[in-house]
Amino acid sequence: MKTKTQIEHNMLGQSAEFEGILRTAKIMATMDVTVLIQGESGTGKELMAKFIHAQSKRQSSHLVTINCAALPETLAESELFGHTKGAFTGATSDQQGRIQSAHNGTLFLDEVGELPLSIQAKLLRFLECGECQTIGQTKTEKVNVRIIAATNRDLFKEVENGNFREDLFYRLNVVPLELPGLRDRQSDITYLINHLSAQLAAKHCLDVPRFSVKAIEHCQRYNWPGNIRELKNFCERMVILLSGKTIAVDNLPLEIKTDQKTKISNPFILPEGGIVLEQLEAQLINQAMDKSHGNQSKAARLLGLTRSALLYRIKKYAL
Repeated sequence: MKTKTQIEHNMLGQSAEFEGILRTAKIMATMDVTVLIQGESGTGKELMAKFIHAQSKRQSSHLVTINCAALPETLAESELFGHTKGAFTGATSDQQGRIQSAHNGTLFLDEVGELPLSIQAKLLRFLECGECQTIGQTKTEKVNVRIIAATNRDLFKEVENGNFREDLFYRLNVVPLELPGLRDRQSDITYLINHLSAQLAAKHCLDVPRFSVKAIEHCQRYNWPGNIRELKNFCERMVILLSGKTIAVDNLPLEIKTDQKTKISNPFILPEGGIVLEQLEAQLINQAMDKSHGNQSKAARLLGLTRSALLYRIKKYAL
């Protein structure tokens, strides 16, 4: 089991944005409230959940993780709440549910947006009263757990589309935490490459490769759709294939060494009468915030900005 210090050291980043997220997470950890971690795949949502648990008053108890996307609908209720022997066909022995096993600790619901609607209703009841009923039993039992949920889906949109219960969304969204994609943390990329390469070289007992200035520039321009997970895999590949060597642009994977230039299919046409650029920029920011339901990281992506650049403009225009 990893210690609190080991988990904290795995939260890698030096940018102001990332350090701000860690400060927020530490504050959240001290308060025994439900946390909803949102972010794209590969941004480190599970590691953040472990970080919050390790900083919390429940750190000496279990952190129980449930991958909601991997739960078969027919077995989801049994996995969560447990069952007694003979409760249904195939129930050959008593089985404790994951919720009960997290008693006095933390329950991490990974990919919570994948839960079937039928199970969402039962989970909601547990969140409302802290009681769960084992399949095959008539009595309920009190369970004391802290809930941390995570999703790469836009749950607000899932609610609008009827795929996620609105009441459950608000139960989970007590304290939201948005993890930015790696493309919004460009100032961290060089640090992450150097740190991960050294870490992985030590793991494989190999010499650390060096990255040329041009290779780093290409890495910084790349979009990293797989985020930290993709970057770690890339570093491991470079360590294994080019141990102790200098990595040039030609050594990079095709998708990284090819310049990614944004193509605008319908470029903006300046009206004959001209525009007031600041008014247009403010209007576009408002539209992006509306489309992202107030999610600043998503609004920044819609505008092709970093989150810090968006926050600067929001402050500038007093939006």
